[in-house]
Amino acid sequence: MLKERNLRMTRQRQVILEELRATDQHPSADALHERVKKKLPRISLGTVYRNLEILTELGEIRTIALAGSLKRFDGIPQNHYHMRCMRCDRLVDAPMDVVDSLERVLQEKTEFRILSHQLEFTGICPDCQALLDDNA
Repeated sequence: MLKERNLRMTRQRQVILEELRATDQHPSADALHERVKKKLPRISLGTVYRNLEILTELGEIRTIALAGSLKRFDGIPQNHYHMRCMRCDRLVDAPMDVVDSLERVLQEKTEFRILSHQLEFTGICPDCQALLDDNA
């Protein structure tokens, strides 16, 4: 897909992609910039942002931008669900398969052509639950 858009897999793009896929933390651009700087000390935050947008457009990664949350990035481009902790904002993949029937049902009941969907569960992560229990 890079060649179709007259783009190449630059060293910067490759390192950003590798660092994003090496973590299950769904980092913000700032957090990813800190990780990438360990390998490419002179890379700017703007370069990281631009490459994240390109990688998202190419379908190599996903941007997670849900209401009221900092934009995060996911190295898994396939549709999947997330769980977010309401206390610490931790974001993790939900251990369940995508329910494709949701799209089908909505498409049948509306005039929308459903292309994809995002689903996020919110709650309290185990670490924050332990802190709450310790303070009780």
